[in-house]
Formats: sequence, C-alpha cells, structure tokens
Amino acid sequence: MARRNYIFTNKKHSQRAIMSTILGIISTVSLGIVVYLTYLRDGEATVGYGVTGLLAAIFSLAGLVLGIVTVRDKEYYRLFPWLGVILNLIALGSISLMLYLGTAL
Repeated sequence: MARRNYIFTNKKHSQRAIMSTILGIISTVSLGIVVYLTYLRDGEATVGYGVTGLLAAIFSLAGLVLGIVTVRDKEYYRLFPWLGVILNLIALGSISLMLYLGTAL
C-alpha cells in the first residue's frame, strides 16, 4: 500500500502580497500600453501618457513596499510576495529606462 505524506501548515496567502502583485500587473501593463500608443504616434507622447507613467510609478512603489514587507514575514507563502516584488521592479526599471532615454536622446 502506498504511503501518503501530508503536510499540515498554518500558512496562507497574504492580502498585502496579492495587492502587491495586482499593483505590479497594473503598472507593467499600463506602461506597455503607453509605450505602444506612443510608438503608434511616431514617438509623440501626450500629457496623459506622462500622467499614466507617474501613476504607474506611484503604484509600483506602493506595490514594492507591500511586497518587501510581506517577504520578510515567515507565516505566509512566498509566491505572491516575490511575484509582486519582481513585477514592481520591472515596472520601476522600465520607468527609469524611459526617463534615461528621454533625457539622453
């Protein structure tokens, strides 16, 4: 007869980590849409695109803080905190890259 191994744990998914992941998805997707729409307009960005970039930066910073706080807590699963941190770092990195390229060109 097969031996069954069960692991009982009190761990659960943190709501802060899920919110961090959602903010990372919103930031990354909105930046991708802004870059695509700017490309369609031959590189001319409107003020609305700049506001979207600013809001994406604010969302990304908030999501990064939520993700880091949750990663440090040992009683939660690790999937959503790390996913949130990675997505928010990608969004912040792409914002930084866009700002650098905007000043360099």
